[in-house]
Amino acid sequence: MFVPGILVRGIDSDLLIKNPQVNIVVDRDKAAALKLNVNQVENALYDAFGLRWLSTIYAPTNQYRVLMELLPKYQAYSDTMSLLYLRSGDGKLVPLDTVAKVVKDTGPQSVNHYGQFPSVTVSFNLVPGYSLGDAVSQIREIASQVLSPAITTTFQGSAKAFEDSLKNLTLLLVVAIMVVYIVLGILYESFIHPLTILSGLPSAGFGALLTLYLFHIDLNIYAFVGLIMLIGIVKKNAIMQIDFALAAERLEGMKPMDAIYKGCLIRFRPIMMTTMAALLGALPIAAGYGAGGEARRPLGLCVVGGLLFSQLVTLYLTPVIYTYLAALGARGSKPREPKRPRVSQPEPAHV
Repeated sequence: MFVPGILVRGIDSDLLIKNPQVNIVVDRDKAAALKLNVNQVENALYDAFGLRWLSTIYAPTNQYRVLMELLPKYQAYSDTMSLLYLRSGDGKLVPLDTVAKVVKDTGPQSVNHYGQFPSVTVSFNLVPGYSLGDAVSQIREIASQVLSPAITTTFQGSAKAFEDSLKNLTLLLVVAIMVVYIVLGILYESFIHPLTILSGLPSAGFGALLTLYLFHIDLNIYAFVGLIMLIGIVKKNAIMQIDFALAAERLEGMKPMDAIYKGCLIRFRPIMMTTMAALLGALPIAAGYGAGGEARRPLGLCVVGGLLFSQLVTLYLTPVIYTYLAALGARGSKPREPKRPRVSQPEPAHV
């Protein structure tokens, strides 16, 4: 079955409402007037249709339990309720059908449980051209609008594996960025310069996601691996620029704007060479070349798209961020004087 606007099809459920059942509706007001209560009704029904253990017969070699119930020929029909009697508080016998009525209905053939709660499992297939993430988001939105707040929903199977992997990979991506920030902070002994180096990551991520969108490819685990690879590939462009700029500031006493400008000019060729080497190396993966290449294609597209977009943006964005953060850092610290090389004086000769 396919519903227009819904991203799933072939919807099926294990809730089969096809089993005939009988519901006993107790008239509580009438029962109270006859000095009866609901517990007496329940006990009478259990005596008739349940397995009430009355006593045990002890034989020389065995034991036999005595169970009370109606004969099977009476259990097959709901009309036998008129044969059951309840003893009221004043000792009178009251027919069960006087205080209760039978409602014939249909119910589930079996009641499944998830933990200690009754559950219903709904299975579905995806409509071609849509991702599992889109279907999960739409199902959650529809469930919040249709289902009662007392009903909780969880995903199982492929949908649950998708959600778990998405949470773990997102955490892994955040941890990778934090580790890179800490290492760069230790290397440059600063809290500001790592932010400048990591400023190219948003543009790389945007380029990778835009490439996946243009090629109509889902954000799967291979694409996430490509995003994590971009963290290490893209930040080396900013490292080349900032490393030269810091050296020019400390040794030659240049201003931050002049230092980063000179760094962009001198390090332009190494940046282009390393970027093109990584980009051309990922092109066969992006083209899906080789056995199983179709599965690894999102990884290659993320790397190629992220490098192309970040390369166009980083050469312009990194100097701007470096200049503003350097000015911000100069407000709270004294300007450093350029280091001058020491000139060793020859020791006088002793005769």
